[in-house]
Amino acid sequence: MPGRLIAFLIWSLLGVAMIALGVYAAFSKKPIRFWANAEVFEVTDAKRYNRAVAKLFCAYGAVLIVLGLPLLAGQNSPWILFSILGLMADTIVMMAVYTQVIEKKYKKTDS
Repeated sequence: MPGRLIAFLIWSLLGVAMIALGVYAAFSKKPIRFWANAEVFEVTDAKRYNRAVAKLFCAYGAVLIVLGLPLLAGQNSPWILFSILGLMADTIVMMAVYTQVIEKKYKKTDS
């Protein structure tokens, strides 16, 4: 098996792991954590919050797999920059969507 195929499979496994985390989040009863080692804020609707986070995780995983496609082009391909920069942009967008959309929508306010 060529090395580029192994690299793509490893990259894709990370994407599949994110999708699996999204599926787990969709069926979780209590609010799941987004940030590592941080407590979950008090949410207004745990089921809808988990579904929103699950969609975010699944979308991130799917985009991650697509961003790995340039790995199949070979070792010295300039397309690998697409994977690297795309991964950084995908991660930043994921964090922004969580903090600006999901957190603001489902965080219980003290009013």
